Amino acid sequence: MKRHVLSIVPMLVLGFPAVAAADLDALIEDCDGCHGKDGVSEWSDMPTIAGLGEFVIADNLYIYQDEARPCAESEYRIGDTSRPPTDMCKAVADLSDDEIDALAAHYGNMEWVKAKQEFDAELAAVGEEIHMRDCDRCHSDAGTNPEDEASMLGGQQMGYMRTTYEEYAAGTREQPKKMKDKLDALSADEIEALVHYYGSIQ
Repeated sequence: MKRHVLSIVPMLVLGFPAVAAADLDALIEDCDGCHGKDGVSEWSDMPTIAGLGEFVIADNLYIYQDEARPCAESEYRIGDTSRPPTDMCKAVADLSDDEIDALAAHYGNMEWVKAKQEFDAELAAVGEEIHMRDCDRCHSDAGTNPEDEASMLGGQQMGYMRTTYEEYAAGTREQPKKMKDKLDALSADEIEALVHYYGSIQ
């Protein structure tokens, strides 16, 4: 898997963008087509990407380039919805390092917008206990602190969260060993409680 260090020197020190504005606008429009306007999802199965943090976004894009994570097919949700469905592996296959850096900077510097969604309060209370016990060290502030350089959890779309946990359980999505050990020790009901807790962060 590729190791990524953000290449901000060409954009900031030299004073001009490494990716032409028109090209970046086209890439952003394509990303927004599935993830929602300004990267904020309105659909349970699609994650919000705005506000995830530059490192997390760039790292995820490289992981998808390596096809090291499941790439589920998705229809475009906004814009030209007549385009054929795509998936993340296809969407990022030809991105250059500079384009990945530019997209990471664009979405990573945006505000994290928590999804408004229904949740079970009793399950959320159980999930909060599990989060504080097992997850808060790496995902602080209810999983909403971008400085953790870990994926944002609080306020993420619940359907997407369920799919992610299913991929972890199936071994098709890589995760740190410490995280794997903790998740493997949880029951399906406890995982669902976590989903409701993160969904309750609004």
